[in-house]
Amino acid sequence: MKLLSLEPFIPSGENFEASKRLFQDLGFHINWDAGDYVGFERDGCKFILQNFANKEFAENLMINVKISNANEFYEEVTVRELASKYSIRVSKPTQQPYGKEVNLVDIAGVCWHFVE
Repeated sequence: MKLLSLEPFIPSGENFEASKRLFQDLGFHINWDAGDYVGFERDGCKFILQNFANKEFAENLMINVKISNANEFYEEVTVRELASKYSIRVSKPTQQPYGKEVNLVDIAGVCWHFVE
């Protein structure tokens, strides 16, 4: 027996529909939709968006996503003006000891670390 994948449940915050649109604008596509749970995927990276709002939980959750190019990811997000469109926070690429990183804090308050 071996592990095949890890697909965390991510809280949507108060606006489930806006969260769904944000992740689609980030290039994720919907694999399945069960109402209050939606399976997202991009390039083999998967997660489940849950219609769940708990600010304290969301603001203490961090997700690390390995990416091929932090500068390209940052450009992709800024060209689409996602920060202003969704009132989210996006940092410029920053070199860290573990790689170049772009932080994106989503609608719920979850901090996504996109790391090259």
